[in-house]
Amino acid sequence: MEKTTNDIHSTRVLGSVRAFLKDRFNLKLDQERESVTKADIEKGAEFKGANLWILMFAILIASIGLNVNSPAIIIGAMLISPLMGPIIGIGLGAGVYDMPLIRKGARNLLIAMVISILTSTVYFLITPLAEAQSELLSRTQPSLWDVLIAFCGGMAGIIAGSRKEKSNAIPGVAIATALMPPLCTAGYALAHANWAFFFGALFLFFINCVFISVSTFLVVRALKYRKKKFDSPVIEKRVRQLVTAFVVITIIPSVYLAYNLVRKSIFEQKARTFIIQEFDFPETQVIKSESVFDKNGGRMEVTLFGKKLGDDIIEKLNVDLADYGLEKCQLTVRQAYQEENLASREEMEKMSLSLKSGLIEDLYKKNEEVLNSKTAQIELLENQIRQMQSRQYPVNDISEELRIQYDDLNEFSLMDGYVRNLSNDKIDTICFAMVNFTNDHPKSDYQKVSRWLKQRLKVDSVRIIN
Repeated sequence: MEKTTNDIHSTRVLGSVRAFLKDRFNLKLDQERESVTKADIEKGAEFKGANLWILMFAILIASIGLNVNSPAIIIGAMLISPLMGPIIGIGLGAGVYDMPLIRKGARNLLIAMVISILTSTVYFLITPLAEAQSELLSRTQPSLWDVLIAFCGGMAGIIAGSRKEKSNAIPGVAIATALMPPLCTAGYALAHANWAFFFGALFLFFINCVFISVSTFLVVRALKYRKKKFDSPVIEKRVRQLVTAFVVITIIPSVYLAYNLVRKSIFEQKARTFIIQEFDFPETQVIKSESVFDKNGGRMEVTLFGKKLGDDIIEKLNVDLADYGLEKCQLTVRQAYQEENLASREEMEKMSLSLKSGLIEDLYKKNEEVLNSKTAQIELLENQIRQMQSRQYPVNDISEELRIQYDDLNEFSLMDGYVRNLSNDKIDTICFAMVNFTNDHPKSDYQKVSRWLKQRLKVDSVRIIN
């Protein structure tokens, strides 16, 4: 009897939990009418009139953001971009067997791609800034995270688009999936005839489009949208076959692509772990490492500086690859810089300087964004120094003018100085004025002098020192 009671209690608990979860994750809550959602998506899939102009301006803004390495500008461009429309339209068309909508979405997506690439190409042909910045370079090599972001972003986009009240999820999806930067990067590559960048950027854009469409298709099926009705069973069968073929052709390459990207990410992680843990020698340092994944097991190149490693150690390193799941990886150890090959201390110092130069160059390439930021700060400081040097305050004239106002003025000087705000790490240039009166003056007099000096010197800020 006790067992039966426990079973009843467990069944009730499981039923309550199931009902709670079903209520919490119910996609039918606040769902817009199916016809309204379809109409909105079909309208967004069209590229005519305002949509076309908005796309061109958004591409120009994104190109400028990539050119000057500004994430804020790129985000702003993605917020106003209408590129999501045709992609979601393709997914919806596949989900409801609407072949005309699929063709419409594909046609408009192709038009959008061509216009976007041409617009960004024209910009990068005329801009004086030709160097590829880190924001641009990051859009040339797709990764596993791009796949996950596109898939999850597509899920969030179609769910948000099917609600009665539109949330801020749709602009967020536009930012997260980052559809525009790859097209701008393709334009940059076309302007500079860099085909590796061009195809890498298009590959990333293709990944985003495929996985957004696939996720849209899955959500549409989960929401059980009504499939399109046809007058003839023959036509209906043919359309279903075409849509099914389209879905299969889209999903199979995407699964294969995701599988290869997962393998690549795992290989690179294992390679980094192997280098960090196994190349830990007191008199030898790793100055450069490169890992390349391929179907044969990949390869790894490590360049060392310092005491030469013996053949037995290198042989052991090759054996230890199996402990990290890299048994098929080809390991190459380069020891171009060895202590015993240096004839003198002077030669050692020259080699060290040469090595440091190469190391700095390598670090610059890998951390270009940080270095660009530092360069900008240096340029700012240099400009401020030049401004300070070029600005000579007429201390004699100003002191005489001030003495007319305050005949007990005893000492007066002007100088520029830098003040660092520790809360935001911002450095400002401020004009400091030392004012010394023979008699005591109220605080209001010093404030009056400060206001007068700001007007007299045409500066933003004057700080009185007494």
